[in-house]
Amino acid sequence: MTHPLRILVINPGSTSTKVAVYEDETPLLSKTLIHTPEELRRCRRIAEQYDLRRTAVLACLSEAGLGPEDLDAVVGRGGMLRSVPSGTYLVNERMLTDAWDMVEREHAANLGAPLAREIAPAGIPAYIVDPISVDEFEPLARIAGLPDFERRSLSHALNLKASARQAAGLLGKDYAAINLVVAHMGGGISVSAHDHGRMVDVNQALDGTGPFSPERAGGLPVGDVMRLAYSGKYTYEEMFALISRRGGLLAHLGTNDARVVEQRIANGDAHAELVYRAMAYQIAKEIGLMATVLKGDVQATVLTGGLAFSEVLVPWIRERVEWIAPVLVLPGHEEMLAMARGALRVLRDGAPVSEY
Repeated sequence: MTHPLRILVINPGSTSTKVAVYEDETPLLSKTLIHTPEELRRCRRIAEQYDLRRTAVLACLSEAGLGPEDLDAVVGRGGMLRSVPSGTYLVNERMLTDAWDMVEREHAANLGAPLAREIAPAGIPAYIVDPISVDEFEPLARIAGLPDFERRSLSHALNLKASARQAAGLLGKDYAAINLVVAHMGGGISVSAHDHGRMVDVNQALDGTGPFSPERAGGLPVGDVMRLAYSGKYTYEEMFALISRRGGLLAHLGTNDARVVEQRIANGDAHAELVYRAMAYQIAKEIGLMATVLKGDVQATVLTGGLAFSEVLVPWIRERVEWIAPVLVLPGHEEMLAMARGALRVLRDGAPVSEY
């Protein structure tokens, strides 16, 4: 019998770095390291936060009586890199260059690969798993209405893929043998079509299409966006922030906390209910859109992410989509475990490691 594999997982977020150590799939350590606004303000760019986060991760390991020499692998969150198929990727020099350069746009997750590579001692592999830029689109899905750019696959791929595999297990099926529609519902919302193990379509959840979310504007009328952008009211940076961080529930209701919205609804706030129902409506509509990608051959619709805990939102979505396929609700997002499992598929199960 082989010994349990000890895997460090590092997930940099906008204001925190999540750290976990697993023995196979059993957590030995799980901690969220909060970075204060004052610390982050001293860094002009996300790349400048690297030393702050590395020091915090190493201190966390030391406090737990662990060191890099106790590990069998280190996994960092995969960020906005170049488009790649789903998989577990060995951190290499090209990936590190792209992560530092932030080739797509600045995102804290891009620090995951550099942190994993530096913390992993010599001879210990450093990986990323299913980065934001997982792209398994067919050529048909890439065509946009202008030849100047393509539709891009930038999504909550890590949780979408993990939830799809979990749903397949619950159905007693192989993920590669079924079709699913999977909706990750959190601060941003990604709704994806999975065709026999490949995520063949998904809305661009950060600044593109799909439902509005607690803090993102989702799909907007392009002409109105252009008029607003050229109105002189906003700079480019302010306009991007409006769409990607200050839209959705936050713009309409002044909060990005769904629990606050639901309490307002319970207290009789009709406007809050209208906006919240509209978000559910848009999520359901996007699920229907992805069902058409799969030509209606859908074995289950999966609702996941933090909003899948909601006993208000989920029934509103379910009543519009349950005619398509059974609805599986898998609340939360076990991204840390999903990254550990990605390493285990390579180290324990013999799955091939992908090269970036």
